Amino acid sequence: MLKGRKVRILFTALILCLAMAAFCLDVRAATKKEYFDSLSVGISQIVDPTVESVDEKAIEELTQISEASALQQEEESDLVMVNVQVAMNVRAEASEESDKVGVLYKDCGGRILERKDGWTRMKSGDLIGWASDEYLLFGEEAEAMADDVGNLIVLIETETLRVRREPDTEAEVFGLLAGDDELEMIEFVNDDWISVDYEGETGYVSAEFVDVDFHIDAGETLAAIREREEAERQAKLKANQGAVVVGGDDTKLLAALIQCEAGSETYNGKLAVGAVVMNRVRSGAYPNTVSGVIFASGQFTPALNGKVAKVYTSGKISDSCYEAARAAINGETNVGGATHFRRAGNHDGIQIDNQVFW
Repeated sequence: MLKGRKVRILFTALILCLAMAAFCLDVRAATKKEYFDSLSVGISQIVDPTVESVDEKAIEELTQISEASALQQEEESDLVMVNVQVAMNVRAEASEESDKVGVLYKDCGGRILERKDGWTRMKSGDLIGWASDEYLLFGEEAEAMADDVGNLIVLIETETLRVRREPDTEAEVFGLLAGDDELEMIEFVNDDWISVDYEGETGYVSAEFVDVDFHIDAGETLAAIREREEAERQAKLKANQGAVVVGGDDTKLLAALIQCEAGSETYNGKLAVGAVVMNRVRSGAYPNTVSGVIFASGQFTPALNGKVAKVYTSGKISDSCYEAARAAINGETNVGGATHFRRAGNHDGIQIDNQVFW
């Protein structure tokens, strides 16, 4: 009987073990299935951007951080350089339709004030405005270009400074600089001396009395452009035309004509009349003498009606007319190469006082 009970117990235990084993296999199978199912969902969430998940948000955040980091790194330097062949316009606002406020030229640079929507608000010299990023360089590219096109300028920090031929206080002095002078630096010779370009020669100045600044070409405002162009026009008009050798009588004759044509005008008006006569003398298209030009047929009315001769004979010629005559003979002009003038009215040209010259 005892033996039979032991057999039944062993058999029952075996049945229980088999049942538990089967249960464990089912649980393990279910757990494994859930694992692969969750893994499949995770993969689909990464591959399919339409599926929202914590992983996707993390990836998006990392992307934003990366982009912000790149922009921050680029903006660590506020230097900006112009990358054009000739010039580019600068606008009042960040738009091609906005008013033009100035011009940036090749190799110009400046400082970044603000950036948005593919535009950069920058300061370049006196010019402040918006420029398209399409034509600008930033970061390392800007720094490399600045190193290539910029130069070091020596600024004088004392009332006067001697320029010497050698880096020595006992060396010959061949120049004297004022407090507002600037020179292009060549190199640091040592702690005490800096070599500079002085009127095309190498000179040396004491490092103690100067400051060194890095210089990059700057843009121009519209007002500065107009001012420069007007100065250039005036310089061209006033460029010396070359002196003409004449006798004293010719000087008096020219002064007499000026007295008749512009006696009541300002000195500029008098000089302009004298310059027209002398331009004709030089031109080759008119007689090559003062008297020949003045008395040429059909030219100057006061010469034709005898008024010039009367003034010449009487000697009633103002000092300013003589001064203008001498200046014109010496090549001075304020009308360029003009060879005609008349009362101001319907003719285009350079108007001075009541007459127009062309």
